[in-house]
Amino acid sequence: MKPRILLIYTGGTIGMMANPSTGELQSLDFDYIHQQIPEIARLDLEVIPISIAQPIDSSHMQPAHWTELVELIAQHEATVDGFVILHGTDTMAYTASALSFMIQGLAKPIVLTGSQLPVGILRSDGKENILAALEIAGKKHSTGTPLLQEVAVFFQSKLFRGNRVSKISAHQFDAFDSPNYPLLGVAGVEIEIHANELLEQTKTNTAYFKQLDARVGLIKLYPGINLSAYQSVFTPEVHRAVVIEAFGSGNTPNHEAFAKVLSAYVEQGGILVTISQCTSGSIQPGKYASGHLLAELGAWNGTDLTTEAALTKLMWYLGTTTNPHQAGFCTVIAGESA
Repeated sequence: MKPRILLIYTGGTIGMMANPSTGELQSLDFDYIHQQIPEIARLDLEVIPISIAQPIDSSHMQPAHWTELVELIAQHEATVDGFVILHGTDTMAYTASALSFMIQGLAKPIVLTGSQLPVGILRSDGKENILAALEIAGKKHSTGTPLLQEVAVFFQSKLFRGNRVSKISAHQFDAFDSPNYPLLGVAGVEIEIHANELLEQTKTNTAYFKQLDARVGLIKLYPGINLSAYQSVFTPEVHRAVVIEAFGSGNTPNHEAFAKVLSAYVEQGGILVTISQCTSGSIQPGKYASGHLLAELGAWNGTDLTTEAALTKLMWYLGTTTNPHQAGFCTVIAGESA
């Protein structure tokens, strides 16, 4: 029996074409993709296409859309062997990260892919991305179980762990990278999956989490930053937690005005999470004198989390936990950190 793959369309460049009058890119009906890529029918797969209720440009992606995707996957879990999600590139890493926390224990592939150019354009990267993502989602062990059992992103011949990837280019086909975790696979003449890098699900049941707490903020430090200008960010009623993109291994300015804002936020019950601005490496609290402040304030160590993973993991964790604490947040859920 052919593997059955649910192909979920969310919108994005991959399903767009130019308006002949204005030249603007507009979202098309999902059937357009099948017209442009008839080779889908030649795969040794049964591909079942569906769409979210209202396909969108990925810059409009909201946590509610992640919940909608979780509901679609839960509805079809028993009847398909895997999932491929067509998604705009701008927020693909956020969605992949969110799904890795919201869906736990699913021993089936969820592969997100998209394109830098609309699939109908002659030089589009969309055709190869879709076909390879579908083929990867259909791969199985000799025992019949899916080879891939996690949320992944496939783009420009590379397969990444979904919560380890970030978009790095707005203009190149090679638009994603995962500096802190090896590739899960590559698509060359043959599709090679690196089995030793994959997650293996050990839970007997799938857990679906639909509650997110979006009251999570983000601040990127820079020389001369005036935190008092960001007072609304550091208000617990607005943001229960704030992710701090610190310098290097967790360094910050240590002057009094800077410390005063963060101290007041923590005293009011706010949570700080430290990640690094660097694309690779991890947080090492107190390695340098300038790294002591956040550690002294009890900031949670985001280790080597991407910004996308830190934000979405916090939304998931705060949405499902009544008594949030550092140990709970730092527990590795889906291979998102070392």
